[in-house]
Amino acid sequence: MSSTDRDVDHALAYPEPPASPLWHRHGGVQARPLTPAEQKRNCELLVLAQRTTRPRSPRPAETLAEAS
Repeated sequence: MSSTDRDVDHALAYPEPPASPLWHRHGGVQARPLTPAEQKRNCELLVLAQRTTRPRSPRPAETLAEAS
């Protein structure tokens, strides 16, 4: 295997699929811009979510092999 084979990013080997037609807005309705208070709240929630860790799900006391 040559060095050029290892340098290829396989994630970029195929073109990006087209966007879903469900993502397009019809009828010219524009999205309402966020107010500064909403932007601040979203930023605070994002910082909080990035700081806190998600609890791990508890493991069952018995494994499947022990239960049978």
